[in-house]
Amino acid sequence: MKPADNLVLEPLRAIRADVTEMRDLQRDHCLRLTRIETEVVGLRRDQVSDAETVVHFETRLDRPRDDVERIKRRLDIQDA
Repeated sequence: MKPADNLVLEPLRAIRADVTEMRDLQRDHCLRLTRIETEVVGLRRDQVSDAETVVHFETRLDRPRDDVERIKRRLDIQDA
């Protein structure tokens, strides 16, 4: 191999190695971003489920509260 060939080939090999490393890093970042997005979607789904549960319990608590108010009115009991 001529010395002039090394002057061209060595930098090209270094560039190729750098490009390969950058490609691997980008692939890793894409995988990590996908995992983060999946977790965010899961959190949002959990928040909706929690809100639905709260509304369900509030509705169930309103019934006895309404019953107590109705009983108080019938018995003519006033809150102090």
